[in-house]
Formats: sequence, structure tokens, C-alpha cells
Amino acid sequence: MPGERLNLEQAAAFLGMEPLELSKRVRQGEAPFSGNVDNPIFEKDEIDAWASSRILEMNERRLSKYEQGAVGKKENEGPFRLERLVSPERVFLQVDARTKSSMLAELVNCADSLGLLYDPHDLLESLRAREDLCSTALPGGFAIPHPRHHDPYLAQESFLIVALPTVPIHFGAQDGKPSDLFFLLVCQEDRQHLRALARLCSMLLNPNLAAALRAAEDPSAICSLLI
Repeated sequence: MPGERLNLEQAAAFLGMEPLELSKRVRQGEAPFSGNVDNPIFEKDEIDAWASSRILEMNERRLSKYEQGAVGKKENEGPFRLERLVSPERVFLQVDARTKSSMLAELVNCADSLGLLYDPHDLLESLRAREDLCSTALPGGFAIPHPRHHDPYLAQESFLIVALPTVPIHFGAQDGKPSDLFFLLVCQEDRQHLRALARLCSMLLNPNLAAALRAAEDPSAICSLLI
């Protein structure tokens, strides 16, 4: 929940990192903290947002390493499976949006049309707040919008909405190119969010999957590819 504070060991466990690695990030000025570098205190929502941004920037090798040590993962458990979050009715083709702002609104509308949300306005505001930190768009034409905070009060359950707009949208990717595949990721719990985000990013690095998603003709085909 927003406002929860963690010490170094607690934050490292939450992030699936070794305390020494997180301490190094603190001393390098990368990880957000308060107090002094020898005894840092972390706001859970701030460190979660930092971790999300970090996952979006990881290459395939680092994503694989992160998934192997991801927090919340049971012993000998494989990568997070998206079948827990996505289904054909959660895939939307030809979404009528042409700007970043309108795409965020349409993604929320898609989720709300399925009865997944308690308050669409709250989710939209949280998505905007997350985008204000840095864009969730990735090189290669993907974007993975997700809320600033993860709690059980945004949605009735965790879910993944897949949406393809009628035209590619400039969403802030570092390569300067527009996005044409959007994945709205909403999780009720922080650990689930980080695992799902890492799995999705890892999958999207596969160029064969990306091409197949764009060539798919119906929601069932897209859902099957992701699962």
C-alpha cells in the first residue's frame, strides 16, 4: 500500500535483489531512498516505480536473471504465466485512439467495459501519474502502461488488456518511433506486478512473437500466442 516504508533488507527482498546490489544502487544515486546511504529507508511505492522502470530497460540476459530470482516466486517455479491475466475477451482490435492521452483513456474504457474496474477515473489518474515518471513505451513498437500504485481497490482482479490502435501512436519510446501494440497491466499486488511485467518484457524481446502478434487476425490468436 502507498506509504509503507522498508529497510534495505526488506526492499531488496521485495525487488528480488541482493541487499549488496541495492546498496550499490543507493550509493550510485540510482534507487530512491531517504535517510543516509548507510541506513537507507525506502518508500514502497517509490521503489516499486523505480523497479518497474528498471525492468522496462533490461535486456534479455538481465530479464532472465531477474526472473530467476524474482521475489514471490516459489522454489523451482518457472516464469510467471500470463494465462492468469489475459483471455480473448481482453484483446481489443482497431482501438480508435490517435494520441497518448486518448489511448490511455481507451485502455481504461476497454477494462471498464468488461466490468473489471471499481473506479475508471482512479485507474486513469494512476496511469497518467505513472507516465509522468517516464514513458512505458519500449523500442520495437510496444507500450506497457500500468498504474502508479498496485492495490486491490483499482480493479476486481488482476488483468492484462491487449489493444491494437487503428494507427500507431507516439507514446514516448526512446527510439522515437510510435507504438502499435499496447498491454495494459493492472495487478492488485506489487510482487505480482513486477513478475508479470518482467515476463511480458522478456517475451516481447522475441522478434518472432512480435511479428506473429501483429499478423494475428483475431483476439483468440493473439491470446494463444501470449499464453
